[in-house]
Amino acid sequence: MSQVGSVDVEISVVLGRAALSVRELLRLGRGAVIPFSARPSDEVWVLANDHPIARGEIRVVGDRVSVAITRAASAAEFAATRS
Repeated sequence: MSQVGSVDVEISVVLGRAALSVRELLRLGRGAVIPFSARPSDEVWVLANDHPIARGEIRVVGDRVSVAITRAASAAEFAATRS
């Protein structure tokens, strides 16, 4: 079991997507707001080492933000949303 504890896994959550041109990206300054295509009620993707593993919903309690896992993710479904 000691080997399992030494494996690094990067967990990331995809909240939404936005398309920006390089020109728009270079114009962004500190505190810039980028509007996402997602709505607050949309499910988020949970990725482990850039591979989809789950879907979830954002929960805010006080000043803490968390993700509640709602179901397993499909790599095919994730790929379909990227196009």
